[in-house]
Amino acid sequence: MEGERQYLPPDEIYRRSFVIIEREFGDYRVDEREMLIRTRIAHTTADVEFAKTFRFHPRAIDAGVRALREERNIYTDVSMVSSGIRVRLGESYGGRLICHLYDGGIAEEAKRRGTTKTAAALARGVPSFEGGIVAIGNAPTALFELIDLIKAGIARPALVIGVPVGFVGAAESKLELMELDIPHISNPDRRGGSPVAAAVVNGLITLAAREE
Repeated sequence: MEGERQYLPPDEIYRRSFVIIEREFGDYRVDEREMLIRTRIAHTTADVEFAKTFRFHPRAIDAGVRALREERNIYTDVSMVSSGIRVRLGESYGGRLICHLYDGGIAEEAKRRGTTKTAAALARGVPSFEGGIVAIGNAPTALFELIDLIKAGIARPALVIGVPVGFVGAAESKLELMELDIPHISNPDRRGGSPVAAAVVNGLITLAAREE
C-alpha cells in the first residue's frame, strides 16, 4: 500500500541485515573466522540455513589467507565470480583475478576434447593458479576437471572453493571434492552459484586484511 515503503540509506540497510542474520543464526556457533564467511554467505543468499550447510576443510581458511598474503592468483570459472570479488582489495596483495573462459581458442579446445568451455578454460589456467585460490561458482564440469587434475598431480591450488550450482553434476562434483584431502570450502547439494563463490573469497580477503 502507498506510504508503507521504507527507504533507508545503504549503510543502515547493511547494518540491519547483519543484525537479522545474527539473530537467525541464534545459538549456532563455529570458529569465529568460519562464522565470518558463513555470515557473508547468508547475506548474499538471504538464507541462513543454507549457510549452515557449508563444510570447511580444517586447513581451508589458513590456506586461503596465506595464498592472498603470498600474492597468489585467484582463478574463477566464469566472469560472474570475478566481478563479485572486491578487486582492489584482493589485488592489493599482488595476486590477479584470472578467468580464461573468454580467451581465444577455448571453444575449439573444448570441442576437440569433447568437454565444456569452462573445463577447457580451467585446464588452460593451471599454471596461473599454482599455490593460489580456485573459485568455482557456476560449472560442475570445471570442478570435475580440477579434481581430475589434482588427482593426477598436475594442479596444485592452495584452496578450492567449490560451489557450482545446477541440477546435473553440481552436488556430485562437490561430494567428490570433499573426499579429497585438500583445503576446500564447499556444500553438499545442488545449490551454490557465482555470488556465493565471490562471497567466500571476499570473506577470506577480509580475514587477510584484518589479521595483518
